[in-house]
Amino acid sequence: MLVLSGCERAAPPAAPTQRLVDAAISDPKTFNPVLVTDNTSHEALRDVFDGLVRLTVVTSEIEPHLAERWEVSDGGRVCTLFLRRGVRWHDGVPLTAHDVAFTFRAIFDERVPNSARYVLLVDGQPPRVEVVDDYTVRLVLPRPFAPLLSALGQEIVPKHQLEASLEAGTFAQQWGINTPPEQIVGSGPFRMARYEPAQFIEYARYPDYWMKDATGGPLPYLDSRVQLIVPNQDTAYLKFLGGQTDTHSPLPDEIADLQAKATELQITVQKVGLDTGTTFVAFNRNPRHYVRDGRRDPRLDWFTDRRFLRAIAHGIDKRAIVVNCLNGYGEPAVAEISPENKRYHNPNLTDYAYDLDAARRLLQEAGFADRDGDGVIEDAHGNRVEFTLTTNAENQVRQKICSVLVEDWTKLGMKVSYRPLDFTTLVDKMSSSYDWDAILMGFTGTVEPNNGANLLRSSGNLHLWNPSQTAPATPWEGEIDRLLDDGASELDPEKRKVIYWRIQEILHEELPMILTARPTEYAAYKDVVQNYQPTVWGLYQPERIRLAR
Repeated sequence: MLVLSGCERAAPPAAPTQRLVDAAISDPKTFNPVLVTDNTSHEALRDVFDGLVRLTVVTSEIEPHLAERWEVSDGGRVCTLFLRRGVRWHDGVPLTAHDVAFTFRAIFDERVPNSARYVLLVDGQPPRVEVVDDYTVRLVLPRPFAPLLSALGQEIVPKHQLEASLEAGTFAQQWGINTPPEQIVGSGPFRMARYEPAQFIEYARYPDYWMKDATGGPLPYLDSRVQLIVPNQDTAYLKFLGGQTDTHSPLPDEIADLQAKATELQITVQKVGLDTGTTFVAFNRNPRHYVRDGRRDPRLDWFTDRRFLRAIAHGIDKRAIVVNCLNGYGEPAVAEISPENKRYHNPNLTDYAYDLDAARRLLQEAGFADRDGDGVIEDAHGNRVEFTLTTNAENQVRQKICSVLVEDWTKLGMKVSYRPLDFTTLVDKMSSSYDWDAILMGFTGTVEPNNGANLLRSSGNLHLWNPSQTAPATPWEGEIDRLLDDGASELDPEKRKVIYWRIQEILHEELPMILTARPTEYAAYKDVVQNYQPTVWGLYQPERIRLAR
């Protein structure tokens, strides 16, 4: 009530000609790019910081960025990177090899929680970083490391701004969302100018950005960007319909309506492709949550029983999800890597058919039955099968999917309580308190499968079902760890493919991630937005976007 009656919403200043406006459905969690683990924070910072390389999204090749070139020697064990000269941080200080070395120091500091560490480890060791001179960095690896160039897309952060905090052990608290935006110092095409929580983030063009267009003109073309922060996806859609935003990622039930109104609204609605990520159900297998004071919660036994998990998988009507939740714009998901990743997607897996009778047989084999006739099954020790399913409340498609899941699992005799949570609370439960039973969650996909090591490796911080293990809890998790090492050391693309196909087979058999469906992605944008080229892997050359106004 105090918020509703006592606060006026701040308004962005009058828009210059070249201002692009889009929307996000939640606030970022951090302004420190090393600490980012969620897509909202990543999107909030993507134009503020640069990496050494970046993905050419139309070809899936790695292209130079802060590093203008590189040389690989010693059989792939040494990578020498030559930095661009003349690149300056937003405060005017030159960006040098010392910033690159500092960023690696921060990533591998045990006091700094981050995901990049798991992507860059080679045989459990960080690469040795040598500063050859101010504009040359040498990375020395214990063995050849195929994903290295892809991993070098990690954003570089300024040593002169953050070194003191790293040495003091406070780096993980630096550049939180309460930091004044003008204190966030990046090297990207935009600097953060203003942040009003739950309202908007404003970005101003960095006039000394290093990149030029084909004629030698300065980039980016836009003067500024604004990211509106809206409470849900419905609001984001209404903002776009009302002309308040220039681009929009439509929900499945918005696509046909936008296509019908395209001429009237002067917009383009473009099919992009199948989602490269994964939307899945995970069950909590973390003993730190379920074993307390010497007592083992029976849910841990259920959630680690492959027969229970396979029954759950047979109880997911993926076709109904595609039709009813994705409005027909999507496909059932079978393999953890999306079919859009042509090289590494495993096409040979057979999906778990929607079959409630097969699910009931598996549950009976595992000792589950309704022994007292109350409509809820019990395990072999008489414990009622009750658990909570959650997802992020801001995502309406996931909420619809959860409704389908609850309906079918209830038919199997399970008592499932559905409890949507705001994204911040959900992330805290996943990463800190571990207080959850079942979750419907999504992870973005990348061209390089090793970039998912923080999710797949047993020691990974995003190994959702049982994170940050000191040793693999199960043989199959240990096998995935070994396969990740093998895949990272194998330089032959065809041999690498076989390794990642096997990882997908294990995930399909053991079901730590029970897949649902992948939506077909569309992009909508005003006709005045030029050079806007969305792909399944991201925007192509976003620095070239401009408005015809």
